[in-house]
Amino acid sequence: MGLWGRWYSDIPGAHHVEPQTRSLATTLGLIGAAWLAADAGYYFALPLLTEPLSYNAAPTVIGLYYAAWIAIAVTAFRSLYRGWIPHENSIPAHGFIWTGIGALALFAVYAVPALPKIVWTETWSPPELMRVTPWYFLPKSIEILFQQLLIAATVFALSAHRVSIRTMSIGCALLFGASHLLLAFGGVPFGYVLRFVAAATAFGLLFPYLILRVRNGFLYSYGVHWLYYVVTIVMAHTFSPYVVR
Repeated sequence: MGLWGRWYSDIPGAHHVEPQTRSLATTLGLIGAAWLAADAGYYFALPLLTEPLSYNAAPTVIGLYYAAWIAIAVTAFRSLYRGWIPHENSIPAHGFIWTGIGALALFAVYAVPALPKIVWTETWSPPELMRVTPWYFLPKSIEILFQQLLIAATVFALSAHRVSIRTMSIGCALLFGASHLLLAFGGVPFGYVLRFVAAATAFGLLFPYLILRVRNGFLYSYGVHWLYYVVTIVMAHTFSPYVVR
C-alpha cells in the first residue's frame, strides 16, 4: 500500500462512506443547504421569536436554536460520522478541552470588559463583535460546534472520494470565507463583511489538515475557529476608528 493508501485508510469516516451510494455533489449540496438554512433561520425566523435578536440579548434562544441544528446535522449526516471519535479519551485531550474552556471563560469575564471602549457614531447598528458581553460566548460556542460538525462532514465526504488535502483546504477556505458574506444580512456594512471574509478564508485553510492529519485534530480545529473570533473581537476594540483613546 502506497503513502496515499496508508493515509487514506486512517482518515476517520473515510471507510464508512461508499461514494456510489450518494454522489459527492449531492452530499456537499445537502451540507451547504444545512449551513444556509441555519443562517437563514437566524436572520429571518428567530427575529419573530425574540427582539432584539443578538447573542448578548438572547443567548438562551440562540444557543437552543443552534443546539437543535447540531441534532439535525448529526442525524442527517450520521453515515459520515459513524465510527468517528472526535477526540481521544486521554489526559492531553481532556487537558486541552478544560484549558480551552477556562481560557475562554477568563477572556469573556475579564479581558472583554477591559478592552478599549467603543463610541459608535454611525446611523447603522454596529457589528455585534464591537459590543460583546460575556453572554455572547455561550451561543457562539454552540454555533461554532455546529459549523465545525458541518466542516467535518464536508472533509469526510471529500476524503471518501479521495480528494487531496490541498484541494480540500482551498475549497474549505473559499466556502468558509463565502459563508461570512451572509453577515451582510445582519446590517453589517460590506467593507466589514469583506474583512470577515478575508480572515475566515485564511483560517479555513487549516481545518481539513487538522481534522484529518492531527491527533485530536477536531479539538484543535474548533479551537482555531474560536481563535478567529477572539482575534476579531480584540482587533475590533483595538484598531477600530470608534475606539476611545
